Amino acid sequence: MDIDLPFASLMGLKVLEVTPEKVTAELPVRPELCTRPAILHGGAVMAFADTLGAVATIANLGAGFSTTTIESKTNFFAGIPAGETAHGECTPLHRGRTTMVWQTRITRADGKLAAIVTQTQLVLAPR
Repeated sequence: MDIDLPFASLMGLKVLEVTPEKVTAELPVRPELCTRPAILHGGAVMAFADTLGAVATIANLGAGFSTTTIESKTNFFAGIPAGETAHGECTPLHRGRTTMVWQTRITRADGKLAAIVTQTQLVLAPR
């Protein structure tokens, strides 16, 4: 699947796997994405997960359909320091005709859970 992801590219996000059941990616944590102390900014965590949810939805859509996020909730558990890589795995909770709900688990290099993001994507019919 070839998807143009300009903001994800700006962040440095690398999509590793895309199937209708799962999307995985990684995000190198560089200083420009951090807050103080030098840990991955919460907004960057949310943008990482939002991208995975959108890609996962697109992997489940027919030709001409598109998507937009209509709801997102994040629980933060641990920081990811600069110099490490954040790992994301996005799986479906619901794949319907008009909405899809995804859960993205973001982990640190040591495997510790850093955040869980649950988001709802609206399915947009072709125009």
